Amino acid sequence: MKSSRLVSIVLLLQTRGRVPAAELAERLEVSTRTIYRDIEALSAAGVPVYAERGRHGGIALLPGFRTDVTGMTTDEARALFILAAQGAHSALGLDDALRSALRKVMAALPAPHRPAAELAGRRILVDPDKWTTRPSSATAPGDGTSGHGAAARPAVDLDVLHTAVFTDLRLRIRYRHSGETRLRTYTVDPYGLVAKAGTWYLVADRRGKPQLFRADRVADATLTDVPVRRRAGVELAEVWQRLRRQVEDRPADVRVTARIRRERLDLAVRILGGALTGPPRTGDGDEAGDWATLDLAYPVLPAVRQLLQFGDSLEVLAPPEARRVMAKAAAALTAVYAGDTPSAQS
Repeated sequence: MKSSRLVSIVLLLQTRGRVPAAELAERLEVSTRTIYRDIEALSAAGVPVYAERGRHGGIALLPGFRTDVTGMTTDEARALFILAAQGAHSALGLDDALRSALRKVMAALPAPHRPAAELAGRRILVDPDKWTTRPSSATAPGDGTSGHGAAARPAVDLDVLHTAVFTDLRLRIRYRHSGETRLRTYTVDPYGLVAKAGTWYLVADRRGKPQLFRADRVADATLTDVPVRRRAGVELAEVWQRLRRQVEDRPADVRVTARIRRERLDLAVRILGGALTGPPRTGDGDEAGDWATLDLAYPVLPAVRQLLQFGDSLEVLAPPEARRVMAKAAAALTAVYAGDTPSAQS
């Protein structure tokens, strides 16, 4: 613990210059007396550190002394801080360790790379978790794009979106919403880029209101020469959390009961996890225990078509209107494959 604290002191001094002993003690959660003992230990080890008394005093390093992370490029520094934004450290109880590591890395970075590394953590977020909402409700606000599909390749080079985010310029995009064929043109103020479960989103204000745009629906993006107009004091992480809650907290009012063959149950739980309202029910009198009962919830009735992927291994039991949706979709699918040869392509 002491050796780690000594390194932290050196890197803090290297980054901040002169720092009051009381501030060092507060940051490192030790007493001021301990800080002065650490300074003596550093001095004895050959580190040119000294203390100045008085109102404007503090602990400092002699000019010219520094540790360095040699050979690290600006892009490498950015990459470290982007990865640190994943948020997975909280689940592992490593938040304090992460902050300490980032402080050490930031202090050891060559000075020209520090602004880029700091900015990367504010402009790029990586969220590895899938949307925790009902199928077909996991949509970017104002979009309608499913958050449960496989990540698609962006139709536009992410470099343009990346450049807009880091140069603080307004962006003009031509965008196709889900279910539409025509493109809409928007001028937006980017906050940053978020990779959610492998799918990239542009987080931006449009007319002063936050909105998500899936990168794979951006048909064209053009930088303007107008400076970005973000809301004062608002950062990407805050906007992202707000938009994510809007997506994941949408109500699911359509209640569906279905039964599924036991051998497909584990797969169904993995795929339908967000739609399940409770654990599967077994032992309901089905012959030979071959079936399990599922209770699900969907935001809209057509969303039950998600269940078609299980074929005849799953049957919707209720409500009747959900069974009709499934029957109609199955009939349409049967019609597609009824002929001996594929339909002519337009």
